[in-house]
This record gives sequence, C-alpha cells and structure tokens, in this order.
Amino acid sequence: MNTKRTLLKTIAAAAFASMAMGAALAADITGAGATFPFPVYAKWAEAYKAATGTGLNYQSIGSSGGLKQIRAKTVTFGASDAPVKGEELEKDGMIQFPAIIGGTVPVINLEGFKPGELRVTGPVLADMFLGNISNWNDPKLAALNPGKKLPDQAITIVHRADGSGTTYNWTDYLTTVSKDWADKVGKGAAVKWPAASSVGGKGNEGVAANVNRVKGALGYVEYAYVKKNKMNFMQLQNADGKYVSPDDKTFASAAAGADWFSVPGMGVSMVNAKGADSWPVSTASFILMYKQPADKAASAEALKFFDWAFKSGKQLASDLDYVPLPDSLTDQIRSKVWSQVQK
Repeated sequence: MNTKRTLLKTIAAAAFASMAMGAALAADITGAGATFPFPVYAKWAEAYKAATGTGLNYQSIGSSGGLKQIRAKTVTFGASDAPVKGEELEKDGMIQFPAIIGGTVPVINLEGFKPGELRVTGPVLADMFLGNISNWNDPKLAALNPGKKLPDQAITIVHRADGSGTTYNWTDYLTTVSKDWADKVGKGAAVKWPAASSVGGKGNEGVAANVNRVKGALGYVEYAYVKKNKMNFMQLQNADGKYVSPDDKTFASAAAGADWFSVPGMGVSMVNAKGADSWPVSTASFILMYKQPADKAASAEALKFFDWAFKSGKQLASDLDYVPLPDSLTDQIRSKVWSQVQK
C-alpha cells in the first residue's frame, strides 16, 4: 500500500514538474525578423530575463522573414524595418508600432582613412551603387574630398542577399536623392542591384563581414554593427547641406520631426529629414502583432517585454547608439495601439 502511495506521489510530482516546466517554456516570448534592431533586442532580452525570469527567443532573419513568420503565426511578434502599409495591416488584423530608432550607414573597406574622414553626397552615393562610379579615385568623389589621395581601386558593392527592411530604408533614401536611382531601381526590401561588381550578404551581419573581407568594398549596415565590427564609414551630406556622422544624436535629430500618427500603422519615413544635425538614413524598426492573437497569454507577455523595454531599456539602447522612443510617444502607443490587442 505504502509502495503504491509513494508511486502515485512520484507520478504526481513528475506531472507537476512537467507542467511547471511547460509553463516556464510557454512564458518565453518568440519573435522573428529584422537584423537591424537585433543587437538591442538581444541586450534587452538578457536584462529582461535577469529581471523577470522570462526569456525572448528572437530569430534575426531579416524583415521579409519576420513578416512570413508572423503571417504563418509561428511567432508571437514579427519585426520589420520596412513598415507594413495600413491596408495590409487591416487585412491581416494586425497592429504595428515602432520599438527603436537607429540609422543605416555607408561602410567602406579602404586603407589609409579614418572612420568619417571621407565624405559623400546622396547623389554621388547613388551613382556608386548604380555602378556609374566604379573606382575610388573617380573625379566626383575626389571633388568632395579635396586634399585626400583616393586610391586607383575598384569599388565592390556589398548589399543584402535576403529580403530586408534595411535595404528598404537604404533604397528609400537613394530614391529620394537620385532621380536616376528612382527611375532605374526604386525602393524595396529586395531590389535588382545594378552595379557590375557586387556581392550579397545575409543579414546586417553578412554585409558587415563581406565589407570587412573585400578590399575596396562599399556597403550599408545599421550603426550598431559598425561599432561592433569596428568598421570604417563615410560622412553623409544631409538635407540641410551639412556633412554629418552617424550617432544617437544625429538619429534623434532626424526623428524629432516625425508625425507618427499621420500614417496608418505609424509607418513614417525619416529619410533625408530636415535639420542641420539630422542623419539622412535614420529609421524606426517596427513590431507587428495580431489584434486577436491565437495565444493571448504569449501576446500579453510580449507586450510586457516591450513595456519593460520602453521604461527600463533606454540606457541599454543608448549604449548601442540606438535612440529610445520618448515617453510621450510610448504612452500613446500603449493607449492607442496596444489597447487594440485582445487580452
């Protein structure tokens, strides 16, 4: 009898432990998408787990991948740097809100120059990505950098090989500053790259690795990857005609004039923003979630995570040169956007 009771207790304890483990696993938040914000999401996840015990499993697979995953309902949230249009959000029954602001930066592999020493304008940068300027000592580049001895070296364009919100923002900028680019290529998460000498890389990580590997390379990555990989970058002329370097201050300046609720889904473009201190390729990274989630508990956990990030993750974001959203905006996101998600 005692043996039977002990056995029943053991089975009950094992079942309880299994349920507890299932509950712990269920509490972990799942997300997928943009590589642009991955460095800050990883930092937030680490700190959030330490504070709450709840983990975040985020797949840094690119914005197009994130949209596929959220539409397939295999993750609690999708992340994209290319905002989804209002009519698509309506059709899918989703909300969208910005989580963080950062900047995309032209990065180069050119010996003999310090980061930010070389300057470029938007139209000349577009000509480089078009393949119209294919050598580093081209007269157009030389004219922007008087007194600098530019090498007689071929330019290899490094671009994203996967569907990417970073590419969407980069090509949105090139389209804004160059009619030639707008007519021949346009903007999108994936485009046909026209330069004869070009190579693709997967994610911001892949582009950074290829730029650092290929001599004479020119690519584009989110600024956190520039810092992490100690990359060389070019100063860029902004809409006010000033040459600026990328950092949290120039990203914040570009974001200052954004009218977030002027566009359905808050999908505001900040490229070529006015302001003497504005970085020309600043952007927000967006989160997508269902208004009527299949798993309400998981959805609630995801919103708790972003609520914590907005309140307690600002310094972690600033340390990586992202720009945290102002409290006035996050208050509006809570009341106007998160309120649409069924609890």
